[in-house]
Amino acid sequence: MTVPAPRVRRRPRTSGRLLPLLLATVLLLPVAFLVGQAHRLVDTDRRVVEQERLGVEYLRALGPVTEALVDAQSAAVTGQPLPRDILDRAVEQVTAVDVRIGGELSTSERWAGLRAKLEALPDRSLADPEAAFAAYGEVTDLLLALHGKVRETSGLIRDSGAASYFLQDGVGEEMPEAMVAAGRLTDLAVLIERRPAADRVRSLSELATLRFAALQPANDLVNNLRAVVDSTESADLGTSVLTPFDAYQRAVEAMAIHSQLTDRTGTVDITRLSAARTEAQRAAKQLQPVLLDEIDRLLVERIDQMDRDTLRILGAGGLAGLLLIALAASGWVSRPRDTATGPEPSDSSTGSGLGGSDRADGSTGRRWEPVAVRPASEQPPGLQPVGQGHEPERWRPFDAAR
Repeated sequence: MTVPAPRVRRRPRTSGRLLPLLLATVLLLPVAFLVGQAHRLVDTDRRVVEQERLGVEYLRALGPVTEALVDAQSAAVTGQPLPRDILDRAVEQVTAVDVRIGGELSTSERWAGLRAKLEALPDRSLADPEAAFAAYGEVTDLLLALHGKVRETSGLIRDSGAASYFLQDGVGEEMPEAMVAAGRLTDLAVLIERRPAADRVRSLSELATLRFAALQPANDLVNNLRAVVDSTESADLGTSVLTPFDAYQRAVEAMAIHSQLTDRTGTVDITRLSAARTEAQRAAKQLQPVLLDEIDRLLVERIDQMDRDTLRILGAGGLAGLLLIALAASGWVSRPRDTATGPEPSDSSTGSGLGGSDRADGSTGRRWEPVAVRPASEQPPGLQPVGQGHEPERWRPFDAAR
């Protein structure tokens, strides 16, 4: 009888433990790439919207300059005292804004040139109204070009939202163009009365051109505002815009009527035209901050949505990373089942019935001990061992020859 060898534990294989860790690492790479790519896209869109908010701030500062410059032009043409203090304060406000954000919008050089032109304007009305009209016309052209520059460099002109796009188009392009053209139309009507009769045909042609230039952006602004007010979900925009919007619309209609020549004299009713222009300018002054506030509100909502998207992206990426790390950790700490090593116990003399070996599945549930074999005389009656049987001796034919 042989004694079985002692059971030993098999050392776990390193390759089997590294496989889950390797798979988790490989899966983490594309997850990290996708999360980083999505985060970069959202961050890029966020910077674009923040740049648009800078444009809104710059346009807000240009509004008072436009109004003050148009009033100064009318005063210079009619020979009235110039409201220079109002224009100077408006210029200083734009200068402060340009110092702070002009570098990001690439407007510093253009504003410096425009400011030099504004400061070069005379403090008193010129003796020649035609020269004053031409000088102020050059400056207002530069001011309108600065409006376009702000819209372009800030990205407002490429805004993806329907409501915010029409609002910025109205307040950044159509409103200043309509205001400047309305001032020129009124001032030209004053100058026509002082021109000689030989220049009447040319004057009427210029008047018709300015009339179209004043009414077209004003009508476009009215149509855009009507569409935005009807489709917007903001209750504050409808209530705050309704009164100045109606006043502006009525003033534009009055300008269209009073800018036409009368049948009897062939001239323009300057008094009524000036009153309609003043009313339109007053309504535009009330509309501008309301529209800019609405644009800024829409942009802030978009930024908040992007912040929520960023949190979702980072949360999903972090959860995926934790799950993969947990998978790798569970594969690393898990141990394979122990298996027995060494020769199986055997006993050629006793047969299979006397073996005390372990179970066939290799488990270590009990310790092996030798089995005591009883003598044949002590076998219980009626029980016979399996294998060779015990029969009584019989006489055989060849026994006598022994």
